[in-house]
Amino acid sequence: MNKLKGLLLTEGLHGMISQVEGLAKALDLDYFHEKIELNNPWNLVPPIFTPKKKFIFRNQVNQEYDVIISCGRKSVIPSIVLKKNSNKKVINIHIQNPKVSLENFDIVVAPDHDSIDGPNVLISKGAIHYLTLDEINKAKDYLKEKIENKKDVITLILGGPTKYYNYDNENLINIFSKINKHILEKNLQLILIPSNRTPEKAIQFAKEYFNKNRLIVDKVDKQAYLSSLALAKYIIVTCDSSSMISEAALTGKPVYVAMFPAIRSDKRFQKFRNLLESMKIIRKLEDDLDTWSYEKLDETNRIAKKIKAKLF
Repeated sequence: MNKLKGLLLTEGLHGMISQVEGLAKALDLDYFHEKIELNNPWNLVPPIFTPKKKFIFRNQVNQEYDVIISCGRKSVIPSIVLKKNSNKKVINIHIQNPKVSLENFDIVVAPDHDSIDGPNVLISKGAIHYLTLDEINKAKDYLKEKIENKKDVITLILGGPTKYYNYDNENLINIFSKINKHILEKNLQLILIPSNRTPEKAIQFAKEYFNKNRLIVDKVDKQAYLSSLALAKYIIVTCDSSSMISEAALTGKPVYVAMFPAIRSDKRFQKFRNLLESMKIIRKLEDDLDTWSYEKLDETNRIAKKIKAKLF
């Protein structure tokens, strides 16, 4: 039986791509990706005020598709238009709160902290993503030879500045000093993994701060990321990304969240972190470093099974 064709729509940001590709893989789709480009002024207008017309976006989708999976504000209206204008039955699935009528989609997948509900809404406990345990385990040897004397590994996954959090040196020192204390006390090896949003100056500052007992990956490298998760005894993730925290929670290993002071209200992030704390998955990075276990958080496959039961 031929696989269904999937059209993935995002703004091209890593977190969004991870979510749509993760769901497409879990649904076993033969998929391709379109980075949505909206025409002016519609790239600045909220979806609720945007006409459901083809002229708002530049993309010309010439391939066949059976399923549309979209994520992010700019992909909301294109998903609705492409489904409406198709000459065959197309299923459209949107990830995150589309902030338009939910009836425009066959399925809306929203994290618990988006606080939406409806007959076609599936709620995830955290972000869905494209990592799998099989990929993580297969990548273990990628960085293994660079670990000193078989030390236990503490992995730091570094995000980047957002409208909620600042990555200045003062905030980084606050996090780095706590990590360095644990490295010295427990004789650990640090692996630092950057993201697409990590400023170059933050990576350079980390190299200067951690002058030994460290392996700093200075560019985005998925295999290094996977390997660092496989090798880690402890995982630390900065608080600015629910996607990275959710990816770390797939491992079942202790996940610590390194907190930055919020520069504006971050209630949605707080709600997400509170949920995972209540599930005994994450703890805030403080002075103690413990180990614990929990049921691995694999929301991508759980949500995919629910979609298959509803639609396929």
